[in-house]
Amino acid sequence: MLNRSAFKSQLDRLVHFPENQSYLLAVSGGADSMVLAYCFKEAGIKFQVAHINYKLRGEDSELDQKTVEDFCKKHDIQFHLYSVSEKDRKPEHSIQLWARELRYDFFKQVQKNENLEFLVTAHHLNDQLETFIINLSKAAGINGLSGIPANSNRILRPLLPFSKEDVYAFAKENGIEYREDLSNRKNDYLRNKIRNKVVPKLLETNDHFLENFRKSSSYLNQTKDFVQQQIREIEKRITVFNPSHKILSKDQLSRESDFVKFEILKKYGFDQEKEIPKIFNAENGSLFFSKDYRLTVNYDELVLNKKTDHNVSKEEEEEIILIKESDLSQNQTALNLENIMAIEEINKSFEWDFDIRKLRFPLRLRRPEEGDEFYPSGFSGKKKVSKFFRDEKLSILARQKIWILADGENSVLGVIPFRQDRRYSRDENTEDILKIFNKK
Repeated sequence: MLNRSAFKSQLDRLVHFPENQSYLLAVSGGADSMVLAYCFKEAGIKFQVAHINYKLRGEDSELDQKTVEDFCKKHDIQFHLYSVSEKDRKPEHSIQLWARELRYDFFKQVQKNENLEFLVTAHHLNDQLETFIINLSKAAGINGLSGIPANSNRILRPLLPFSKEDVYAFAKENGIEYREDLSNRKNDYLRNKIRNKVVPKLLETNDHFLENFRKSSSYLNQTKDFVQQQIREIEKRITVFNPSHKILSKDQLSRESDFVKFEILKKYGFDQEKEIPKIFNAENGSLFFSKDYRLTVNYDELVLNKKTDHNVSKEEEEEIILIKESDLSQNQTALNLENIMAIEEINKSFEWDFDIRKLRFPLRLRRPEEGDEFYPSGFSGKKKVSKFFRDEKLSILARQKIWILADGENSVLGVIPFRQDRRYSRDENTEDILKIFNKK
């Protein structure tokens, strides 16, 4: 049963010392969100309110806005409004998805501008049941069946334990003004169909159905938390190395169940179940990309790098201009790469002397490219850079840190920090020398 004491107890469970935190309440004008705002006000907790006028229901949309705005004015609560205009192009399909993205973008912006810690929404137990049924139909697994979390990503839902009947009874008892969204009675969306057709039938089967569902949902959440803790322990056990990137033991992870593989790799955006076996069957050096991560198969390792502007794709690889021909007139004939912060991964000392007359400027640093070849000093003939890597027994991870010294025509002058191309090095006839070196 919803009352002031029950609401405060639930809020205390979600947040330590809730009176010391800052909140933005998402208030639509419906019974649930108006009750939420009233409960916060009665608890003496300061908060601000955000409302979206989607302009989808004519005069009803304006009256919803007025109801929320009047409440805020009456109780001296800061009110934030986003009124949808022509520039907010409404899609012909997926109106619900569009509306959700729009409101959460707005909420985040208000939170940032006002420095508000938590967003609070008015989801209740009936919403939880609807979400459970929707996720059940999508084979969503334990995470989906656990439903809407009461506290996640700084979003609080303190009304989740209370039924819609509890919310309406509380509104009536306390004379809280609210608006009914008549569009919820239409069955043109999946959630509305479940709300209007499926849930009433379920509630008829058992007088305690909702209470039993609440308990079942709590058990599922506890199970989910336990499973996730076990997943974290397994990932910790199979993590080989983790300073700037994550390296997982491919062999150890391959021995885990498909569920564990999926749960671990899903954290890095590899969430297509049919694609995961391809990772474990891929050849050495194979690359896989998610939205935020690049996965490299490196023998018995899965190397996970978070994408940056420099490793998203080959076309976006970094390039650094080292020295132009005009620099030589300023007597720049020695260059210490240690001073170039962007290439701090070069941790081996080397010293190369070039014959300036043999060079074509500008000289630059770049990553290895397919087809690169050079004439390594100390060897006869030429060699592909890729073969040089294999001969040096460099891992895929090590190769990703290699820099190529190239000239103005993209020829390889050296593979840093291993070998320079002997064709450009100083000889007995050299008059002007350019020294490129790295001291560690």
